[in-house]
Amino acid sequence: MSETFYIIDENDHNALVSAAYQHRGYSDDESNAAARFAAFASRHGIRTHNALKALHLDELFGSKSHGCVPNATIEKKESRFAASQVWNANKKLGQATAYEAIETAIELADKYGVGQVSVDNAFHYLWGGGYVMDAANRGYIAYTNCTAALAEVVPFMGSYATLGTNPHSWGFPTTNAIGFPVVIDWATSVVAMGRVQQLKREGKPLPPGAAVDANGDETTDPEKVNALTTFGRHKGYGLSLINELMAAYIGGSLPTLRSRWADDGDKHTCAFYFQVIHPDAVAGGDFAMGRDQAANVKAVLDDVVGHGNDKVIFPGQLEAQAAARTESCGGLLFSKAEVDEFNELATECGASPLATDRTHDVA
Repeated sequence: MSETFYIIDENDHNALVSAAYQHRGYSDDESNAAARFAAFASRHGIRTHNALKALHLDELFGSKSHGCVPNATIEKKESRFAASQVWNANKKLGQATAYEAIETAIELADKYGVGQVSVDNAFHYLWGGGYVMDAANRGYIAYTNCTAALAEVVPFMGSYATLGTNPHSWGFPTTNAIGFPVVIDWATSVVAMGRVQQLKREGKPLPPGAAVDANGDETTDPEKVNALTTFGRHKGYGLSLINELMAAYIGGSLPTLRSRWADDGDKHTCAFYFQVIHPDAVAGGDFAMGRDQAANVKAVLDDVVGHGNDKVIFPGQLEAQAAARTESCGGLLFSKAEVDEFNELATECGASPLATDRTHDVA
């Protein structure tokens, strides 16, 4: 069964998204970073973290509640470690902060082989996979994690939500080997809360085992979701805990306080972490059969999908296919419900509505 999407010119999309952020008090640079990132997510088919998700996050926890401060200045703290930087984001817009952090980590990796940037007092940066994909497209191995805006995930064998959806994202520069970067990106819940919001907009159910209602009972109705569950039971719980511990080492406070703003002397912000590795810095040089590093990576990937595994896809492949479809259509693809919501934003901030004269059917 196919679904019809509207084809939206990327420049028109970016102008509207930037106008929406500027209407909320953000600077041109911050607004343009938010629009650029939203377009990148949409181009790769990441509908759960598009501009609507970003603006919804800002609506709930950002500029209106002082959880994100337009025009904030990042404080870069003194460090005794040359390849490491620690920042106090002072609640600056997450996308703008994350773009600067990944660029800084790349610069450090160019100089030291590896670079890392940890960010305290942050606002959520949305889709972590987008940042590591960008780095991988430029030839680097990259990793990021971030604590979610809210504690909305029940830990394994628990009954109360004390964890975030807490994504992990890895990117590998494999374009020469397979045509696109391998990007391993996942929330540690069965689904992301953005997915719940998307399904709610479209009147569709959640997969079984993904969420619980207010009574702690499983539900597939997005209207009744009270909390999410971790994927893989104890395994997803452990991975989610990594993010909370990293944040704790950086300076983050209690997960159940995040984004629940109160003048109580505690901290209510997210924390995130970037690491970038230059491939040359990890190369041992002793590759089998006379291969160099690039040929060795390709040989390993070929072996994984060989031996009759013709149906196997690599992480990042669906996103690469979505990007190719976007390019062939000549614009970003949005559902009617999404375009209607965009045009409500246009009315709100006095921007031009998105044109709906072009469509594309996706099977």
